Amino acid sequence: MPFSLKPYDGYDVDVESVDYLKQHVDTGERWVLNFGPQHPATHTTLRLVMELDGERVVRCTPHIGYLHSGFEKLAEHLDYNQYVTIVSRMDYLSPICNDIAWHGAVEKLFDIQVSPRCKALRTIMFEIGRIQNHLLCVGAAGLDLGAFTAFLYGFNPREKVYDLCDYVSGQRFHPDWTRVGGLMQDLPDQATFQKMVHAFIDDDCPKALDEMERLLLRNRIFMDRTQGVGVISKRDAVAWSLSGPCARASGVVRDLRKDEPYLCYADNWDGRGAPAVTFKVPIAEAGDCYARFQVRAEEIRQSLSIVRQLIDTIPDGPVDTYADAKMVKPPKSQVYGSIEGLIQHFELIMSNRGWAAPVAECYAAFESPNGELGYYIVADGGPRPWRVKVRPPCFINYSTMAKLTEGHMVSDVVAILGSINVVAAELDR
Repeated sequence: MPFSLKPYDGYDVDVESVDYLKQHVDTGERWVLNFGPQHPATHTTLRLVMELDGERVVRCTPHIGYLHSGFEKLAEHLDYNQYVTIVSRMDYLSPICNDIAWHGAVEKLFDIQVSPRCKALRTIMFEIGRIQNHLLCVGAAGLDLGAFTAFLYGFNPREKVYDLCDYVSGQRFHPDWTRVGGLMQDLPDQATFQKMVHAFIDDDCPKALDEMERLLLRNRIFMDRTQGVGVISKRDAVAWSLSGPCARASGVVRDLRKDEPYLCYADNWDGRGAPAVTFKVPIAEAGDCYARFQVRAEEIRQSLSIVRQLIDTIPDGPVDTYADAKMVKPPKSQVYGSIEGLIQHFELIMSNRGWAAPVAECYAAFESPNGELGYYIVADGGPRPWRVKVRPPCFINYSTMAKLTEGHMVSDVVAILGSINVVAAELDR
């Protein structure tokens, strides 16, 4: 059995026999159901303690699960470049987005402006990471509700995203791609990268998305399982601090790419006096599971549009900024060809003496695939942060499970959990 069942008399009641259960099933008493962590829909890490009246959920208490890695505490022991290996393991469905958000926050702390080429490449890969995340969410929604084919439609093009991450960083799953003031390396070959991206945005991804939408969005079973299920109003979405697709599906018009723009969403590096990219923010009003899947599907199309606008206009120049030589790793040519470059590389990579961090604090937020991903950094002038606090969207969104599941059947819980797309590693406290 993927879950346990026991009579409700406090959460610590021991059940001595199955016969005792059978005597009390039909008496109208309330029962406690431990949904997860063994249940497949809970990713072996989440736990929902549900109080049931028959098969209807009366009360649900979400637990953040069993994936405790001390991500925030580790920031105090790693420097500003090393910590990227930790943040990429938080939202592991789109780790490259975490890399970009972390170093965007560090650069705000250090008051560093990255180069136009770096901005373009970061924006492209951030949107590809958003697509990577949404494809799995929508595909897994079909899988959780019995449509295994939808999962395959969404999962196959994600392999192309892994290929792109492998090409730009050398790693498929955890790219650890960004560095303070730039990237770990420039593109191995820009023409090859553009060809790979075009194949993904012009063929692989649109085809897969069309197939998923034809299979799911007008499917009677899928609609019955998701429409009117897990409804949260606009007012409640704001009160619960929801962000991302979960908030926009309830009519909350907020997207940090529009409201607090960064990278190419705000920059005018194209020289034409207009924003480098234009896109629409999909908004729904129903606030149910079906609306959340609709919003994510449309966000994939908008992300494809953003990448198309940038991929053929990537600026030339360096990917690293050298406004402050003590902050940014030197080019390999300088490391191998000059004593100054070798010393700078040694101080940054080996000795940690090169970080001239300010005594300051800052907060920077990015529109990640699941909502507002923010990093609050406190620096004491040393080579590593004094304290880092993460504002993970999944942690906030997951807290609404108590409200979303109230009054629904047990079978609806799987649909609701899938619609808010909980990534367990972001729940780590």
